[in-house]
Amino acid sequence: MSLAATAEKPPAFTEPECGPAPGGGAGVEAPAFVAAQRGYWTNVFVRLRRDPIAIVCGGIVLLIVLAAVFAPWVAPHDPYKTSMLKRLAPPGAPGFLLGADELGRDMLSRLIYGGRVSMFTAIAPVFLALAIGGTLGVTAGFVGGRTNMIIMRVTDVFYAFPSILLAIAISGALGGGILNAVLSLTLIFVPPICRVAETVTTQVRNLDFVAAARATPASTFRIVRVHVLGNVLGPILIYASSLVSVSIIIASGLSFLGLGVSPPVADWGLMLNTLRQSIYVAPLNAALPGVMIFITGMCFNLMSDGLRTAMDVKL
Repeated sequence: MSLAATAEKPPAFTEPECGPAPGGGAGVEAPAFVAAQRGYWTNVFVRLRRDPIAIVCGGIVLLIVLAAVFAPWVAPHDPYKTSMLKRLAPPGAPGFLLGADELGRDMLSRLIYGGRVSMFTAIAPVFLALAIGGTLGVTAGFVGGRTNMIIMRVTDVFYAFPSILLAIAISGALGGGILNAVLSLTLIFVPPICRVAETVTTQVRNLDFVAAARATPASTFRIVRVHVLGNVLGPILIYASSLVSVSIIIASGLSFLGLGVSPPVADWGLMLNTLRQSIYVAPLNAALPGVMIFITGMCFNLMSDGLRTAMDVKL
């Protein structure tokens, strides 16, 4: 066959990779094509939805948050109403599903109201530390030089002290109260988040696409916002989400030591402190606040692991 005949021969018809297969069936390559067309966050949501452990833990946390938000409508009793006749009533007592505390207050109502304070003092410091530490870390990693040295040496000072002892020292100096507890937890979470943000930003700033962006007239802020944040936000968010469980434990510990909220405010850590003297008389009642702290902390930990897997981030 001549070359001219070969050139004039029309090409054979091929089925599109994503089109329907003969007989009305879907093409073999359709799922891969659809996955390629999805955005990054859509793929993250799809992977996360396929993780049953993360879904269950997220549902438990959502129930706790909703119960805390709608506590006045969900709680069966007034959490501050005392009754010496019902003192340390066991779980299942008439009118007290989870029993009563040392002053005869309904345990279920106090656990629901205590979720308000415990969740706020656990989540708010992480968000504040994420905003402050993330900004400082990205700035130090992208600018480098003397700015990096000053910011990172200051954060290294905080690493000289254990986080729990540092939180106790700051709370003791500032005094008790929810705001002081949030401030002390924020100060101990800023350095580790700043360190993670600086590390990943230093790795990204030397990549080719960032160097190409610097060659354009784009401002430094635009380069960081468009080209850097999209690549460093994943590891920073994953690490920050893992700190929520730590924050719950430390915040409860501060309340247990009397450095958090003051009685009669319902708080899981404070409830542990007031019920510890009754542990031999009513062990189930005394253990309930600790069970709530454990369940919430574990759920946040497993959710963080699921999010890390879904975002395909290796820390």
